[in-house]
Amino acid sequence: MNPISANKIKELRKLQQKKYRTESGLFIVEGQKMVEEAQKSNFKIVETYRIEEIGANAMSRISSLSTPSPILAVVEQKNHSKEEIELAAPASGRALGVRDPGNLGTIIRIADWFGADALFCSEDCVELYNPKTIQATMGAIFRRRIVYTSIPDLISKARTAQLPIFGTFLNGENLYRQQLPKSALVLLGNESTGIPAQVEILLGAHEKVLIPPYPADAQTSESLNVATAAAIICAEFRRL
Repeated sequence: MNPISANKIKELRKLQQKKYRTESGLFIVEGQKMVEEAQKSNFKIVETYRIEEIGANAMSRISSLSTPSPILAVVEQKNHSKEEIELAAPASGRALGVRDPGNLGTIIRIADWFGADALFCSEDCVELYNPKTIQATMGAIFRRRIVYTSIPDLISKARTAQLPIFGTFLNGENLYRQQLPKSALVLLGNESTGIPAQVEILLGAHEKVLIPPYPADAQTSESLNVATAAAIICAEFRRL
């Protein structure tokens, strides 16, 4: 067994905080599958720790999970340059503003399943490298292009590229009655307030869609969970 120093444990524990992840440009990945996904990707792995090498006590101190995993890796973050954002903007994808890390991670996993080219996050979206976000992606973070950018700017670029745009609204047109294109930019609002008013005014009436309840006049929940909505919408866009 290779002992791990108290200073190293302290250093790794700091990576559970956004401030230190931002300063260091690093994040932690936990679990055999997640580490394997990182190893297969073009992300750079800085360090790897195994429970049989450092001991269960040390692993529990550096892990963010209630039950420490057998392996943990420290990975370098990927920050998209301005040039990459310019290239990504016209691609078919989904844009969103989500506050819950679990929801964001699940949406990244959904985007991966349905083959979205890129995922665009508003600048006030929850941090991509939050441990809960990372775990919820189930490795999809290592396969999808994820860009934080201004949504109004993104809409402008999509229009320039003649890419269809859709946004989810409670006053939108029935999604199931739409002739959906193969590629589009789809806007999803956050869990509590939906799509911001300043973004809504940029969209035409025909660009607003609704996932209707069933039956249409039923008394139901006020809205769908944003990740659930993302899955339904992605499935509709992939319908043959």
